[in-house]
Amino acid sequence: MSTRPVRGGQNPTMDHVAEAAGVSRATVSRVINGAPSVDAKIRDMVQRAIAQTGYVPNIAARTLVTRRTNSVALVISEPERPNDTSFLNRVFTDPYFGRVTAGATSALRPHDIHLVIIPTDSSDQQHVLRYLRQGHVDGVLLISSHERDPLPRQLRELGIPAVVSAQPSSPIATSYVDVDQRLGAHLAAERLLSRGCRRLATISGPLDAPSGQDRLDGFRSYLAGRGFGDVPSIEGDFTRAGGEECARRLLTAHPDIDGLFVASDLMSVGALRAMQDLGRRVPEDVAVVGFDDSSAALDCRPLLTTIRQPVEEMAAEMAEVLMAQIGSPGRLPRSVTFQPTLVIRDSA
Repeated sequence: MSTRPVRGGQNPTMDHVAEAAGVSRATVSRVINGAPSVDAKIRDMVQRAIAQTGYVPNIAARTLVTRRTNSVALVISEPERPNDTSFLNRVFTDPYFGRVTAGATSALRPHDIHLVIIPTDSSDQQHVLRYLRQGHVDGVLLISSHERDPLPRQLRELGIPAVVSAQPSSPIATSYVDVDQRLGAHLAAERLLSRGCRRLATISGPLDAPSGQDRLDGFRSYLAGRGFGDVPSIEGDFTRAGGEECARRLLTAHPDIDGLFVASDLMSVGALRAMQDLGRRVPEDVAVVGFDDSSAALDCRPLLTTIRQPVEEMAAEMAEVLMAQIGSPGRLPRSVTFQPTLVIRDSA
């Protein structure tokens, strides 16, 4: 069966689509609203008629029928830190957030679902919650970076479908996608020991972030099991400048360090710069292992040995879990944990 063309000179309507496809207006409506009961051949005819006539569905009217906005919020939540004015700069320059956006978009785009990016810190969360309660999006992908973040629990209490980027530090019945942070730190320690390093140290991430705490604990526990009980550490902030400052302080206090695990690639780049200024050769004097395997690992010299977390795949999985939750509101929370891998380059 072939479609029939719309009469010229008129703005295309749903009736024009129905006439062009040779079906009822109700059938066109069911196709546009994604009803699963429509026969595949009829669905194809209607979609071809829509393309042929140039009809654009009324999204507002469709939303009233389906109660869906076809939009998902990517909420990037960080704590408010005193005297810190660089929050937005970090969000839009850190490779991690770009990788999350790319991964989520790759999963949502085939479903014609749009991603709304909302950075927020604790001073702005009430505005964000008000926006979400008003129904502007169908669900939330939450990048939560601190253990006292109230958003995971608040979203759960409000009944807003949500998937969190890490296992919550306190028990909450919410879906999440994470990487095995402790295993990643084990791999970093194992690599440094295999190179003959014996005076090891670490620059951790923020210790109010579950990932920062888990990477520190994983590194220390692996080394403790092999007889290294006293491992110097210093808390960083996942930024390049923070990594540089921490490396200077750590190497000044412990000049005999010969192996360093840095809990993010961005901080590793800063640490490499500090070592160059201090006259330390990498890896001859100090071997360095980062964490992430982001673009920063290739934007430095020497190229960075690092622990890869598959951020794009993790973000895509978050989107898939969220879409399933939106489609079946009674679905039980789901957790997915990815495995990290060691990527060996020049720094260790």
